[in-house]
Amino acid sequence: MNKIYLFSLLLLALCLTCRKKGEMQNNNGGNSNQFVSVTTQHNDNNRTGLNSHEIKLNTKNVNAQQFGKLFELAVDDQVYSQPLVISNLAINSATHNVVYIATTNNSVYAYDADNGSLLWQKNYTIAGMRPPTNTDMSAIGACSSAYFDFTENIGIVGTPVIDSAAQLMYFVARSTDGTTFVQHLHAVNIITGGDIAGSPVQISATYNGTGDGSVNNVITFDGQRQNQRQALTLVNGRVYVTWSSHCDLAPYHGWILGYNSKTLQQEIVYNNTPDGSDGGIWESGQGLAADDAGNLYVAAGNGTAGVPGDPTNLRNRGESATKLSVSGSTLTVASYFTPYNFAFLDSVDNDLGSFGSLLIPNSNYFFTGRKGGVFYLLDKDNMGGYLPASDPAHQVLALNLNDEHCQGSYYNGAANEYVYAWSENTSLQAFPFNRSTGMIDVNNILVSSASGPTGGSGAVTSVSSNGNADSTGILWAAFATPGCDAGHGACPGVLYAFSASNITTQLWSSLGNQSDAVGNYAKFSSPTIANGHVYLATFSGYVDVYGLK
Repeated sequence: MNKIYLFSLLLLALCLTCRKKGEMQNNNGGNSNQFVSVTTQHNDNNRTGLNSHEIKLNTKNVNAQQFGKLFELAVDDQVYSQPLVISNLAINSATHNVVYIATTNNSVYAYDADNGSLLWQKNYTIAGMRPPTNTDMSAIGACSSAYFDFTENIGIVGTPVIDSAAQLMYFVARSTDGTTFVQHLHAVNIITGGDIAGSPVQISATYNGTGDGSVNNVITFDGQRQNQRQALTLVNGRVYVTWSSHCDLAPYHGWILGYNSKTLQQEIVYNNTPDGSDGGIWESGQGLAADDAGNLYVAAGNGTAGVPGDPTNLRNRGESATKLSVSGSTLTVASYFTPYNFAFLDSVDNDLGSFGSLLIPNSNYFFTGRKGGVFYLLDKDNMGGYLPASDPAHQVLALNLNDEHCQGSYYNGAANEYVYAWSENTSLQAFPFNRSTGMIDVNNILVSSASGPTGGSGAVTSVSSNGNADSTGILWAAFATPGCDAGHGACPGVLYAFSASNITTQLWSSLGNQSDAVGNYAKFSSPTIANGHVYLATFSGYVDVYGLK
């Protein structure tokens, strides 16, 4: 062999070794991994929406000339859940980055995340049944018999969760024959889509209480009225599923059920208003926040707080933020916060938690908000409880009079940490978190001048960066085109990209080129950013895939 040939072989071997090393490194550093997986709604159980290992997209190349829509992934119905991504997965004798999409027709799709080829697709409607529809809810009186929170099928709605080590995906599918309404928890193999042994399990539960809909002091889970809207949560070997309502159609309660992730045996049953009513857990579709110890953090909507004459009683915790700790086979309220004017908020339908839940990483703080434009920064271990004349929160931000049907996100940059919120009928805001004081710096809030969402649905946001390098930090925001109310119908959508360190700098918009058009906005489905691509759900029968042209 000549020297040039030997040198070429050596160079090739070195390149393959470097590539393999880059693929095998874990996600502990800003530059460490070319391949990223997104296994749960908003990336992690803190619900930050942050992918801090994005090495391809940055503030220089996300622009109208270099970035745009690459292709669409066809599906059979609307997509309410956030697309999830598993990287370097062996399917059909080849390795793929895979994007998983669930639809309201109870279908799940596995696509090659890079080239759009279909790997598998399955439907999980119970044989002889169909998915429920909005007309099924109208028929029993939801929204005065005019229910349009959903406009078509109501099958898989809450974002699934994936156990990448076990190679299993968990989700709830809904089925009906027009009379009987059932919900099933599935655990399926992410390589084949097949249910594991013991899956699916029909969801059922009872809880002792005298609350709304109880019979002989027992409340029974209602598979038609209870709306599985929130993303599922996987923590410490248990899958948690939560429920809200369809247009406040009573009777309903806020349920949390916990299932063993291996056996699907039901291990936890919790009802947050057992001697009262309501208390739906929906959080604009965002999942429960959870810490490594398995504590759950949740903000419940309108409902009973305490018992008559004692709002501090832990038995009922509607219109409250709570820290729930696992004690044996039960969830126990370890700490809570209830606004001083909870009775008024309940009377005017100002739900707590419409902003969702966010644990600020490596801190002791939980961030949430409510309709009416008020945000709360809470000590997650000592939330403050209840006081009759003032809010005992760590910090209260009463910044506008608009509702917060939106999902917040988080970024830790080189100089500043931000929590982002974009409520409907107001501007995108970046709240600086001062780690020294443990407070939001209200004197340095950034406000974007971009035209934002209107009507009854705010923006959903996610963040990508390569570590804390501000030149790579991008805030992604999706919402319905201004002038259209996505709260009660399909509206054209728009996707924006801003500098995460300075949201007054707009980098890109899907409105810039006709070829980048989103389609109809998917309400409360945040963008998923992984491996140089942005995956955006729609109500138009496809998922958009954006990236470098």
